[in-house]
Amino acid sequence: MLPTDLLSHRYNGEEIIPKRLAIDPGNRQVAGDAIGLFESSVGMTQGELDGKLLEFEGDSPDYRVKRGLAHILKSKFCTIEIVSPLDPPALRQRVFTLAAASIPSPQRTPAVLERVADELSRQSSREVSIDSVRRGLYADLQENRILTQFETPEPDAVLHRYNLSQVQGIFYRASHITINAHRNVPGQYKLLFRYLKLFGLMAYIEGDADFGFTITIDGPTSLFKPSTRYGLAIAKLLPALLHVTKWSLKATLQNRDSYTGKWKQGQFGLNSDCGLVTHYPPGKPYDSMLEQSFAKRWEALKSEWVLEREVDLIPIPGTVMIPDFRLVHPDGRDFLLEIVGYWRPE
Repeated sequence: MLPTDLLSHRYNGEEIIPKRLAIDPGNRQVAGDAIGLFESSVGMTQGELDGKLLEFEGDSPDYRVKRGLAHILKSKFCTIEIVSPLDPPALRQRVFTLAAASIPSPQRTPAVLERVADELSRQSSREVSIDSVRRGLYADLQENRILTQFETPEPDAVLHRYNLSQVQGIFYRASHITINAHRNVPGQYKLLFRYLKLFGLMAYIEGDADFGFTITIDGPTSLFKPSTRYGLAIAKLLPALLHVTKWSLKATLQNRDSYTGKWKQGQFGLNSDCGLVTHYPPGKPYDSMLEQSFAKRWEALKSEWVLEREVDLIPIPGTVMIPDFRLVHPDGRDFLLEIVGYWRPE
């Protein structure tokens, strides 16, 4: 997601409208240029990469768009690591201790580095160069870390992420959200409820799979004072909601007035026709290794009871239960099976 300073939105009356980029040749070109910049920077330091990104922004009026695309590429598709023959603090201690044994002199520096490189080569059974020791001394500084890997995405994927992040940014200030999901297949509901649990969101769920569900999500401190701390978790839920075919939501936003400093409420709405594209996976066959192991062991039993994975949702007051399995016998008998890791009253 994008940091607050890279979010762009405008107001139409009381309605807030986040900025979204059209998936057109012009924006594809900008995204492609950003991708090419990262591809050409593999093996360089983060300082060198940041310098190229500043040149990429230039004095263009749309620098925030370019900076936002670069932020997404750096945070989601890059691997930036500390590259050093030894942990940098330990390497510095070794080099400085050896250098302190003689009178400080620029002429002594190559000899000290060469000796340390030889010692590290013998200890690791691989050749360590003087240059790698010199670079490794301060490799833990942010600007000296190395871009070691870049997973090249398609320009459209980056643009979709940018648009999604702009909308997610609206929810940073959300304290309350109501989702109406209806006329969907059970698997989509299940995936949504699992993400609710994953992000630790407090939700009250009403309805059933036939007529749909109303999900009310509230922040834990909303009863006592305005707070935006819960908004980040709500924002993370949006890509999961995009897996659901038919839905709509209304969010209550907490905005601080720039003049009075007081909190005031705003509203934001969104529905399944928003055109956003999710990058979350559609879900795994099993929620845990325990369930997967159980299914494999059951299959090995060659039992006449059939173990089914996709089970109907069971509404219970205030929430929904999603059993792990259903056991079905050829004579028509069936049982629901839920695996729990520990005993609980529920």
